[in-house]
Amino acid sequence: MSDTKKAAVLGSPITHSLSPVLHRAAYEALGLWDWTYDRFEVDEASLPGFWAGLGPEWRGLSLTMPLKRAVIPLLDEISDVAASVEAVNTVVFTEQGRRVGDNTDIPGMVAALRERGIDRVETAAILGAGATASSALAALAQVCEGEIVTYVRSAARAAEMREWGTRLGVEVRIEDWADAAQALRAPLVIATTPAGATDALAASVPERPATLFDVLYDPWPSALAARWSGCGGAVVGGLDLLVHQALLQVELMTGCAPAPLAAMRAKGEAALAKSSSEG
Repeated sequence: MSDTKKAAVLGSPITHSLSPVLHRAAYEALGLWDWTYDRFEVDEASLPGFWAGLGPEWRGLSLTMPLKRAVIPLLDEISDVAASVEAVNTVVFTEQGRRVGDNTDIPGMVAALRERGIDRVETAAILGAGATASSALAALAQVCEGEIVTYVRSAARAAEMREWGTRLGVEVRIEDWADAAQALRAPLVIATTPAGATDALAASVPERPATLFDVLYDPWPSALAARWSGCGGAVVGGLDLLVHQALLQVELMTGCAPAPLAAMRAKGEAALAKSSSEG
C-alpha cells in the first residue's frame, strides 16, 4: 500500500460528483493500478485541516465549489490560466513537494467546443454571471472574435462581469436577464446558470438556432437544451465539459498523455443513465 498514489475531488456538497467515475475510468484504461481516486466532503472551514493532513502519497486534487478560490492561499504556485479568473480546480503535487494550482475548466471548455467543430465565432452570449461565467469569458477570449453579451440579474453581477472582461481583454456588453430571450439568436450561447434557471427560455428558441453550450449535466437534457436540439441546433452539454476538464486533470496529475477520452465519456454517460433510471 505504501506505493499507492492518491488523488481525490474535494467540495461541498460532493456526494453526486462524477469525478471519481471519470478518473477511475482513465486509470483503468491507462493501467494505473496503483492509483486511487476518492471524494471528500470539504468546505472552506475544513479545507486547511484536510490540507495539513496530506502525505507524500498524494499526487493531485480536483476542486469544486466552494473551494476554487479558497485554496489559492495554500498553494506554492498558480498557473496563469487559473490566476486569470482567480479560480483553481486542479492541484498537482510535484516530486519536489510543491503544490501547484491550475484551471482545466477553461481549456476544457475550449476543447469541448472544438470537438464539435467550433473554433471561431463572430459573437457570443453568456447566460448568467457566476463563477462558471468567468471561465466562459476566458474560454471565449480564445474563440470569439467580437462582442460578448452577458445577461445578468443584478447590478453587482454586472459590475463583476465588466471587471472580468477588462481583466481578460474581451469586449463585454451587459444586458438585463429580462431580455435573455435575445441571447438565443447568437452564434454561440453559453448557459452557466443552475438547473431550472433557463427553463422559461425554451419557448423562445428560434426556428434555426446555432450552438448552445449548456454546462448542466444532471438533470439532462435541460428544457432549453431539449428544445434547442429539437429545433435542429447543435448542443454541447455539461458532460462534455466535465470529461474534457477531467481528461486534462488526469494528464497533469499522472503525467500520462493522451488520457482516454472515449473510455472516460462512456463511463460518465453510463453513470448518468443509471442515476436517471434510479431517480
